[in-house]
Amino acid sequence: MGTPSFAVPILRAIHKSNHELIGVVTQPDRLKGRGRKLGISPVKELATGFRPIVMQPQTTKDEAFIGEVKRMSPDLIVVAAYGRMLTRDLLDIPPLGCINVHASLLPKYRGAAPIQWAIVKGERKTGITIMKMDEGMDTGDILLAQEVEIGDEDTAQSLHDRLTQVGASLIIKAMDQLDKGTLRPIPQDHSEASYAPPLKKEDALIDWSQDGREIFNRIRGFNPWPGAFTYLKGLRLKVFSGEIINEEVREAPGKVVQSGSEGVKVTTGKGSLLIKEVQLEGRKRMPIHEFLVGNEIPPGTQMG
Repeated sequence: MGTPSFAVPILRAIHKSNHELIGVVTQPDRLKGRGRKLGISPVKELATGFRPIVMQPQTTKDEAFIGEVKRMSPDLIVVAAYGRMLTRDLLDIPPLGCINVHASLLPKYRGAAPIQWAIVKGERKTGITIMKMDEGMDTGDILLAQEVEIGDEDTAQSLHDRLTQVGASLIIKAMDQLDKGTLRPIPQDHSEASYAPPLKKEDALIDWSQDGREIFNRIRGFNPWPGAFTYLKGLRLKVFSGEIINEEVREAPGKVVQSGSEGVKVTTGKGSLLIKEVQLEGRKRMPIHEFLVGNEIPPGTQMG
């Protein structure tokens, strides 16, 4: 059970493993883009080539869907970024249970956007947790976990790509051990839990009074979506990459103090940030030196 690109390597790994893939569940087809064309999920696109049964219920409470899963009689259900909570009726079907591939080291960053919030919050490590599912939000017992470092060069996209590969190998390890009966579930310490709620566009607004490191993390954590943004002469300007400049500043936060081919230096609550890649609303994403060819940002300009 999965929907976005995060779940694709995991599905592919299961398909190539010694375990039998009998069905795939993904979100219904959605209208996408400005043309509002009907689009299928990345998981459905891959699964169609494998030719298992593909199901797309509007809700996991659908009685016909639950009946179909019971008829298929799976030993195990694997969930990876499916996008819906599972009901007790579903959780009770497979004798080996339902297990989830979650992109954090639980109990930290439970919820929908663990990759993005781990970067925004300045974490230096995260990982993949294979968890036995219950009716809570990522509250089930831990089966396996693997740590992954977060570097300054990481964006949400690059970290996503590394984590999904780790998830693909770890899920097969978990399935093999479940098959042999050698996995020992470990209860989560709920007192250590933190949450990673779904992303909203307003979360990405840059507050120039924050520490330069905090702004830098926000830019990386919200790259590619929704894109950290500020305002330039009343227009929304997304910022996709930058560099921290540790220096004392005298100007108020958000003031442009230098503008050139290497970047646009903007003051923050502590230090400065050198903006290197941007996208003005209605325009394409581009390196700052290309942007400055037709758009002047002279020193003294106020961002925000």
